[in-house]
Amino acid sequence: MTNKSTRAVSAASLALALGAAVAISTATVTTAHAADNEKCFGISMKGKNDCAAGAGTTCAGTAKTDLQGNAWKYVPAGTCEKTPSASSPTGFGQLQEYKEKA
Repeated sequence: MTNKSTRAVSAASLALALGAAVAISTATVTTAHAADNEKCFGISMKGKNDCAAGAGTTCAGTAKTDLQGNAWKYVPAGTCEKTPSASSPTGFGQLQEYKEKA
């Protein structure tokens, strides 16, 4: 191998290693974040959900209406069912998706 190709291989290896390290650290943070939080349906504002907004949507930011019953947001564990939601049958966030009251 020439000196130039050795440097190119080394640079590529370094980039790959850094990419893997970032991916692993992000996965760990996401898992830790999820462990301290719970998904709360019916509390996000239009376009502000963390994920899931029913069929035909992709993920974050896809809620079509405020307080959509099938869109969720992460909240600290134990607080969802204490968070007000005018669209919920109970008047509070739900741990599972629901059909909004009329």
